[in-house]
Amino acid sequence: MRKTRSSGSLRTLLTGLAFGESPRWHEDRLWFSDWIAQEVLAVDLAGKSEVITRVKSLPFCIDWLPDGRLLITSGRSLLRMEPDGSLKTHADLSSLTDYGWNEIIADGRGNVYVNGAEFDLMAGEKFAPGIVALLKSDGSAGQVADGVAFPNGMAVTHDNSTLIVAESYGKKLTAFDIAADGSLSNRRVWADLGDGVPDGICLDAEGAVWYADVPNKRCVRVAEGGKVLQTVELDRGCFSCALGGTDGTTLFMMAQEWGGTAGMDSEARTGQIITAEVPVAGVMLHASE
Repeated sequence: MRKTRSSGSLRTLLTGLAFGESPRWHEDRLWFSDWIAQEVLAVDLAGKSEVITRVKSLPFCIDWLPDGRLLITSGRSLLRMEPDGSLKTHADLSSLTDYGWNEIIADGRGNVYVNGAEFDLMAGEKFAPGIVALLKSDGSAGQVADGVAFPNGMAVTHDNSTLIVAESYGKKLTAFDIAADGSLSNRRVWADLGDGVPDGICLDAEGAVWYADVPNKRCVRVAEGGKVLQTVELDRGCFSCALGGTDGTTLFMMAQEWGGTAGMDSEARTGQIITAEVPVAGVMLHASE
């Protein structure tokens, strides 16, 4: 049973998740995926949750098109939820990878970026660098970056000018300039994180990035260049994060106990959504071109 509790400056908004991931603040609620339960849910600030849709695969990540329709990464395709709640294939991107897509982020122009590792972590395959792909608003798709050391969280700046990608195995955040056609250039290290292992990320209004860190059990705010601005310590691995709430200053952290991929089918349901109030709000919706 999912419950809500508070403790000090941290508040546990929701418990009992099988494997919570991909939080996004949208229409006054936190939307997120529960991978193992194969559900996309939304929860309000009082801890009341609702199953939005169920997916017959791991719903790795979610975001929205400019018209408000929900997108979900599912295997090598993107699903789209219609106004009546039905799920349709938005794009079959299987020609671009032999593996499933991980993170997704849409910009204000209607372009959608997805990334994925080019090896099967669950099967214990040898590491291979991952890729970033672009699905344009006209339906065309192609690879726009490679050589990414396990791509994870992504964020697009408010002005649509920069894409930031977490390289978990590289222990860094990497940035690209975004051209008007969505293509990427000027690849550079946005922040070297030292011992930090970035998973999901989010941007705030001062241009800093919060990154979730599983092995170090924390969520960290860093400036461009890598200076650590704030750290929230947790009692379990932090997999992703988002800013939202009434005034945008609530940090939502998806956390669960982590014993490696072998335990991902566990029925322990140690997943939680933990919140903390932070001084700088998240960025608003992306401006259109």
